[in-house]
Amino acid sequence: MYKRVLLKLSGESLMGDQSYGIDNERLEEYAQQIKEIVELGVQVGIVIGGGNIFRGLSGAAKGFDRYQGDQMGMLATVINSLALKSSLNNNGVKARVLTAIKMEPVGEFYSQPKAIECLENGEVVILSAGTGNPYFTTDTGSSLRGIEIKADVMLKGTRVDGVYTADPEKDPTATKFDEITYDEIYNRGLKVMDLTATTMCKENDLPIIVFDMDTPGNLIRVIKGEKIGTLVRN
Repeated sequence: MYKRVLLKLSGESLMGDQSYGIDNERLEEYAQQIKEIVELGVQVGIVIGGGNIFRGLSGAAKGFDRYQGDQMGMLATVINSLALKSSLNNNGVKARVLTAIKMEPVGEFYSQPKAIECLENGEVVILSAGTGNPYFTTDTGSSLRGIEIKADVMLKGTRVDGVYTADPEKDPTATKFDEITYDEIYNRGLKVMDLTATTMCKENDLPIIVFDMDTPGNLIRVIKGEKIGTLVRN
C-alpha cells in the first residue's frame, strides 16, 4: 500500500452532469473516497484543476490575454480547492489549502516543508493555484507538487478507466493498456498529460496511475494495489 500519494483531480469532473460549476453530489463522492484512504493512514496531497469554472487556454482562444487568462484559471482552482476542503471537513477529515499565490486568509502560501509537515500530521493538503505561473497546466502543477512532497505515486483520477491506444469516447476500437512506459507515451503521441508534466514525472521517476475516479470505491482499490486503471512508469 502507498504511504503518500498525490491525487490529481480534474475540474471538469466536479461538474457531474452539469454543464458548469460544482455538483454537490460529485463533491461529496470525492470527499467520501478520500476519507476512506485517509482512514487507512495514507498521506494525501491533492491538486485539482479549474476547467469547470475557467480554463486559461480556452479563454485565450476567445480573446483573453493568455497571461491573465491563466491567472483566472489559477483562481478557479482555488475555488474548487476550498469547496473540496469544506466537504472533507464536513466528513470529519482535516484538510488545509495551500496556494501557490499569496492570498491569505483564503489559503496559506505554499512551501514544501509546510506541506510535508501537514501531511505527516495527518492532514489532507490541497495544493492550489497551479505552479503560481502562467503557461503551466495543473498537470504540470501536480507533477511538480508530487515530486516536491516526495509522493510514492501520482493518482490521476479521470472519467476514463485508464490509458488507451486512442480516445475511447471517440474510437470504439481503442484498447486499454494495463502498463505503459513514458517513452511509449511519447512515441505513440498519447495525451495522458501535457509533455512538460510527463517529462517531469519521467525524469524524477514518479509513476502515475490513471484511473476512473468517478466510480465510487475505485480510489481505495487503487491504494490497496488492485490492478485497475493504467500504470505509467519508466
